[in-house]
Amino acid sequence: MSSQRQSTALLLVLGAILLCLVDYTSAVKIRGGADPTIMKIGDTYYSAESSGGIYVRAASSLEGLGAPDVRRVKVWSDTIGDVWAPEITTDLGRTFIHFSAGKDAAHRMYVISADSPLDSYSAEEKLALPDDQWAIDGTFFVFEGLGWFVWSGWASESQNSEQNLYICRMDSPSKPIGQRYIISQPREGWEQGDSPLINEGPEAIVDPNGQLHIVYSANGSWNNKYCLADLRLRKGGNPQYVWDWYKSNGCLFGSHQERMMKGWDATLYIDGPGHHTFALTDGAVNQSPGGTSAIPFVFHGVEKGTEYNWGNRAWFTGSFVWWSKTTYSRKNVPGDSSNEGYSFKFFE
Repeated sequence: MSSQRQSTALLLVLGAILLCLVDYTSAVKIRGGADPTIMKIGDTYYSAESSGGIYVRAASSLEGLGAPDVRRVKVWSDTIGDVWAPEITTDLGRTFIHFSAGKDAAHRMYVISADSPLDSYSAEEKLALPDDQWAIDGTFFVFEGLGWFVWSGWASESQNSEQNLYICRMDSPSKPIGQRYIISQPREGWEQGDSPLINEGPEAIVDPNGQLHIVYSANGSWNNKYCLADLRLRKGGNPQYVWDWYKSNGCLFGSHQERMMKGWDATLYIDGPGHHTFALTDGAVNQSPGGTSAIPFVFHGVEKGTEYNWGNRAWFTGSFVWWSKTTYSRKNVPGDSSNEGYSFKFFE
């Protein structure tokens, strides 16, 4: 190779590196909005959103869900009040959308269902969650043959300074059974500073070791401290027993370095990333992806350099890898003081 060609090749390499350092992010904006929920059936991705009711979109790619000509069908008209964070999934071949609706303290969880994602849906049915308290961001899943529901809620209308994560058993996607059990409270230093204190947006996934994770959003969604954190159930643990859950020692995906878990870096391009979806096949945790390659997921946030507010939020694609041999530690509580297992490295 001549010296001239070598110089040209070197310049091209340097230019590519500079582009990566200065302009490049793998986070692709799908559409404006918040609280993404996506599942994949066959070769098609389906998402749900609220806007004066509930709409379902269908596309052949994640990015396609935001295309101007995307297929978008209104599947339910709002008759209850403010509709928040629909969550789409399947069970035994039927599609279910859980969502929160109501006014202020009256928000409760509801469900509608259909034979397929774009089909005609049933009338809404209120979930009879234990204790009948304010509830949002609910997600249904089946783990080791048992149905579960995890949501964000208050202890009571008078005890509303914390949004906690609760879990209960489900006989079906529309029938809660038994008591509710708290599995997370916003008590860590990196979860502090807002009023109320927030744990919300839970999403279930199973790691390559078969352990259940609830990845959730911490801090208020109204500012850029919003982030993703993890609850990992110990191997063989009881999902209803709070001390069988181990919490990450900081945010795993966020834009404030001082709130990140040691060894994890803050985002470069997106402020306040959170309220994500793993876009699982059939929406089912028993089809959680494994392997060592990067896995796509979707989250909402605000592009850095843009004022952080609810109206500027958008859906973005990102990716994650399973991060093995990660220790979560705790003090002065029952059970082991630490637990080692898989965690997540999230990328924009």
